[in-house]
Amino acid sequence: MSESAIITIGGENHQYPVISGTEGEKSVDIRKLRADTGYITFDEGYGNTGSCQSDITFVNGEQGILRHRGIPIEELADKSSFLSTAYLVIYGHLPTKEESDAFRARIAQNAQLHEDFRHHFHGFPRDAHPMAVLGSMLNALGCYHPEMASNNRQQDLDNFDDAAALLISKVRSIAAMTYRMKEGLPFVWPRKDNSYVENFLHMMFSEPYALYEPATEVASALDLFLLLHTDHEQNCSTSTVRMVASGGANLFPSVAAGVSALWGPLHGGANTAVVKMLQNIHLSGDDGSKFIEAAKSGKARLMGFGHRVYKNYDPRAKILGAATEKLLNSLGHADPLLEIAKRLETAALQDTYFIERKLYPNVDFYSGLILKAIGIPVEMFTVMFAMGRLPGWIANWREIATGTIRIHRPRQIYTGPVNQNYIPIKER
Repeated sequence: MSESAIITIGGENHQYPVISGTEGEKSVDIRKLRADTGYITFDEGYGNTGSCQSDITFVNGEQGILRHRGIPIEELADKSSFLSTAYLVIYGHLPTKEESDAFRARIAQNAQLHEDFRHHFHGFPRDAHPMAVLGSMLNALGCYHPEMASNNRQQDLDNFDDAAALLISKVRSIAAMTYRMKEGLPFVWPRKDNSYVENFLHMMFSEPYALYEPATEVASALDLFLLLHTDHEQNCSTSTVRMVASGGANLFPSVAAGVSALWGPLHGGANTAVVKMLQNIHLSGDDGSKFIEAAKSGKARLMGFGHRVYKNYDPRAKILGAATEKLLNSLGHADPLLEIAKRLETAALQDTYFIERKLYPNVDFYSGLILKAIGIPVEMFTVMFAMGRLPGWIANWREIATGTIRIHRPRQIYTGPVNQNYIPIKER
């Protein structure tokens, strides 16, 4: 007999089925609760609510597990690349040689932006935040490809392969041009002979008189950064993409909405906060010891520790921590911020205050340091997160578009005034 749960309301029992995931997680299916009883559930922040059934990514925060399509993130970080992992997340399997070649070729062919995009960039003030520009440009991109952005679900799905590759390709061009606009530098067009990451770095840092040729270690480190951000289950931005897509919106505004959700300091902007924290510690002359004590007493906040889902060490943080140290060693750079970060991590992992509260390093703790080592300016950190997360947003949009999912429409508990009457202005 299948497992079920009983909810008792007003002395009457109501039975609801239990849905089991492939990793053993359990959920009570209460989709008929309101129709049966007139009641809804209250779960502010959706911490105990399953908003969907998904085949893409599995996270077990208690055990520190992250898998894409069943493959551990540790294996992907060691053996895969960003584009291969993007293909895995979007299409459900690692690409064959033929599939990989076709996917990479489609991405390489779409790096160039329409010449009219220059006008869009010039329309922004020089000090516009790069995330504001990125979200606007991704939305505008659909205007140049109306056949892929029709809001006719079947037509958008028929053009999905082209739209996905186009977005993954052009997001790096938009990101690089946003940086150069902000710096007052001339735009640099992509090269067909470069890899995905090499082309981005070329568009970011090359000059007409001096092409930027990234060291192998730099390109590999940035590829790893993007890979580790490819998807992360139903986080704030991914859930936003799915909600927008559930209304029938095409891929372009859906991922643009993801950019807006990612922008916040509690989500994609957290790595910026970590670097600023480390810089402030360094400028104060502290090696991290005083800061740890201040954090324990509530006088300071230790950024990059703790996570809404992880109650164990974020596996991505372990990988990025080692990669940051490896990159700096290969470049012959000594970054005092890395030393402070390592000291904070060691102290926190040995201190009962942090252990009891399950405050472990998350991916943001080291991701900013690796971007800083590569030369990415701090205001571009969240843009880099968006570049990495784009395949996950695309995969989740596809899951919505190919399913039979109703428009997302959460309920609420109204707590405002009742039975009020309109008061004419002369009587107020």
